[in-house]
Amino acid sequence: MFIIPDKFAQFMIKQFGEEGRSWLEQLPATLASYEERWNITIGAPVQNLSFNYVAPAVGADGREMMLKTGLTDEFPIQPEALQHFGGHGAVKLLAYDEANMVMLMERLTPGTSLRVVENDEAVITAATGVMRKLWRPLPEHHYAFPSILDWGKAFAELRQQYDGGTGPIPAAIFDKAEKLYAELSASMGEHVLLHGDLHHDNILVDEYEGWLAVDPKGVIGEPAYETGALLRNFWPDILSNPNPKALTVRRIDQLAAELSFDRERIYSWALSQAVLSVIWSVEDSGQLEYEGLYFVDLLNSIK
Repeated sequence: MFIIPDKFAQFMIKQFGEEGRSWLEQLPATLASYEERWNITIGAPVQNLSFNYVAPAVGADGREMMLKTGLTDEFPIQPEALQHFGGHGAVKLLAYDEANMVMLMERLTPGTSLRVVENDEAVITAATGVMRKLWRPLPEHHYAFPSILDWGKAFAELRQQYDGGTGPIPAAIFDKAEKLYAELSASMGEHVLLHGDLHHDNILVDEYEGWLAVDPKGVIGEPAYETGALLRNFWPDILSNPNPKALTVRRIDQLAAELSFDRERIYSWALSQAVLSVIWSVEDSGQLEYEGLYFVDLLNSIK
């Protein structure tokens, strides 16, 4: 008997309509079929379900794993990214069926996130260590992955939506970010496959392998792009620091030193990505993501 939480079911129907309702109706049969196919036993789902159904599983040999399935655009990009990373800096992909968008990954124990570490310098060092392991040459066949140029099209799309304007986003902020994103994209160095959303809660610890990334977006771009998500997350944690400005300056300096990146490039990617996240929020909900704008204000105060 598989547990399908009511809150999760309601969310999926709200997000995906009849497609979500049909997927939920088939979900128990789908899970049962993969228990048999992969010779696993699936347990109760994790408590923080959102767009995907995620649950622990145990193999016949006692090996602990995590099963994930859903309707989002994470499939097939995420499993293909994990396959490319091959366990170097990221959780290992054990099996994947594209037909039903079901993937099986190793389970990290204890699996606590980098967010619980109180020493922020140690946090950045752990994150840069993961980054260096992840960044490998692009696979020969990499056309399934979007590029940061593709992501950057959101600037023009929002202008089109608002007849050349910037909608609810302040024009001065939007214009600066749009210009920076275009300039950085045109002057990128070596292209690698990036995680694309490498913040504190997407880096978990394993008792044997140390810190590993989970939930990659899988996007092609230069390594310096990867630092943006780490810098702007999480806003409540940043605000809880006695001096958010000094914290952010030190983080940028530390990232530049440990990764041998240009400090100005880290800063510029962070600012332009923060506005890009606001654009995506407007696209999804029609509402501003104020945390992104607050972070932009913080970055502007550094200059």
